[in-house]
Amino acid sequence: MPEDRIRIHKVETLSDDWFLLQKTTFDYRRNDGSWQRQTRETYDRGHGATILLYNRERRTVVLVRQFRFPTWGNGHDGFLIEAAAGLLDQASPEERIKAEVEEETGYRVGEVRKVFEAFMSPGSVTERLYFFVAEYEPASRIGSGGGIEEEGEDIEVLELTMAEAMQMMADGRIADGKTIMLLQYAALHLL
Repeated sequence: MPEDRIRIHKVETLSDDWFLLQKTTFDYRRNDGSWQRQTRETYDRGHGATILLYNRERRTVVLVRQFRFPTWGNGHDGFLIEAAAGLLDQASPEERIKAEVEEETGYRVGEVRKVFEAFMSPGSVTERLYFFVAEYEPASRIGSGGGIEEEGEDIEVLELTMAEAMQMMADGRIADGKTIMLLQYAALHLL
């Protein structure tokens, strides 16, 4: 049991501005039974959900392009092509992703299907991400999308063929982990 292997000694808050950054000092019982003192920083930003909209007949997907500051200046121009996503903010993953996809893309979806969940950066980030897919029709676009300006969102909506999206993933134009995972899922199971 994990409780038998971890002894927390100290938890320090390093930042509580945008989200919570903590430094934890603990003892970890190794597989050989010996104890080792370790220190880790963890970033708690809450859990999130992401979704890939797809149209089986047209073999298309809906993605978004937006500026992501942490990628800017890190060998990237900062504009990532992604599947729509957002933090749960106390809502269920299903409820939140339906609202998020409408805010970001303008498409209203009825039924969403959870395909898996994953920790995206488990060495330092506590977030669990819930992955969804949903079919869309051109007529299900009820707004322009673009996100919420007050939250700093300035989102471009992209409708791509699956072949285009796979090529963009292969040549590096799509470099977002959650999006790559969803596109690979779609290639294997949907389109």
